[in-house]
Amino acid sequence: MSDDPLAELIITPIKSASQQELMRLYKEAGWWEPSYEKHPEFLTGIVKDSALFVGVFWGERLIGMGRALSDLASDAYIQDVTVLKEFRGKGIGKKIIQTLIKILKESGVDWIGLVAQPGTASFYTKLGFEVLKGHVPFKYKDK
Repeated sequence: MSDDPLAELIITPIKSASQQELMRLYKEAGWWEPSYEKHPEFLTGIVKDSALFVGVFWGERLIGMGRALSDLASDAYIQDVTVLKEFRGKGIGKKIIQTLIKILKESGVDWIGLVAQPGTASFYTKLGFEVLKGHVPFKYKDK
C-alpha cells in the first residue's frame, strides 16, 4: 500500500455504474435538474450508451467520471468530466482527460473537442486544447 491513498486510483472504461454514485457526481458538479428526480434511470443510459465512459475508482467507490460522444472513427466530443469535491485539486480531472484522449486516439479518432464551462479554459489549454476560433456552440431550445 502506498503512502499516497490516491496512488490506488483506477481509471478505466466502464459500461455500467451505480445510479446513486452517478447522481452524487452530477449533483456535486451542479448538473442535476429537479426534473431528473422523476426518472433518474437516465443515468444508466449515459454510461451504457456513451461511445466511451471512464470511471475513476478509489477502492470500490466511484469518485470521478468523464465521457465521450463519438463515432469512434473520426470525431469525438468530451463531456461530463467531474470529480467529487473532496478529491478535486489532485490531478484526477487531468488524468480523466488524458485517459479519454488516449483511448479515443487508439480508436482512430483524430478530432476531439469539448465545450468548457466558464472559468475552466486554462485547465483545458494546459491539456492541449485550444479555442475553436470562428465557431460558436449552440444548444437547441424548445419554444
